[in-house]
Amino acid sequence: MIDNIKEYATVARAAEKFVKSVAESNSEYAKTLFTDDAVLFGILNGTAERGSIEQFYRNVDTVGAGDGFKVSIDVLAVEETVAVVRVLEEGWGGSIDFTDFLLLLKLDGEWNCVAKAYNQNSNTISK
Repeated sequence: MIDNIKEYATVARAAEKFVKSVAESNSEYAKTLFTDDAVLFGILNGTAERGSIEQFYRNVDTVGAGDGFKVSIDVLAVEETVAVVRVLEEGWGGSIDFTDFLLLLKLDGEWNCVAKAYNQNSNTISK
């Protein structure tokens, strides 16, 4: 059952923790969104990343977002206890564009991210 519009706004606010971490190069905000056992999947500059969300935290904490960094949050689906969010990023680290997909579960009444999968736009891959 598709949830009500108000819940979409609640999911978007949860995803803003992810965005704030990336924009400010500070993983502390994202750590309040992701579960301890959250997973990460994607390919960064041709190298597969998979495993613990800790890799995302390290990337965020060591690479600044850059002055031209832009972001858009799209809540794609909310189904009572599961939600999917797409985050478009332009100019992370000054040169990389990403499309992130966040899978959230409503645990103990709060939206938490259990998985992050991403695509690095091919025209921003370092050769």
